[in-house]
Amino acid sequence: MLRVPLLLLALMAVSACDPAELVDNALKRTAYSVVFPVVNIDMPADPARKATNCILDTSSEAELRLLARDVGVEAGTATKATIRSIAVRPAAQACFAANGVPPLVGG
Repeated sequence: MLRVPLLLLALMAVSACDPAELVDNALKRTAYSVVFPVVNIDMPADPARKATNCILDTSSEAELRLLARDVGVEAGTATKATIRSIAVRPAAQACFAANGVPPLVGG
């Protein structure tokens, strides 16, 4: 008896989700798995997580898609260049400063 109301509540919660937002979140999670290992080369894990979030938050959707293409493989030279170009933008640098993230080496 209790399962039916819980199931209905769960279905209502899922139907209230914005499909575009779900896709955006999945794209960001995928891109995160590509960007974090690259950033983590230059800094320890905690600052690298914050830096990765700043990079992804200041990326365009096209850039997120480009970064996400390297999921499951080691990031190549072009991907590393894309990450670095995003990381040196004023918006990303401001996010780094706000989160106590040191600048990237060579950036």
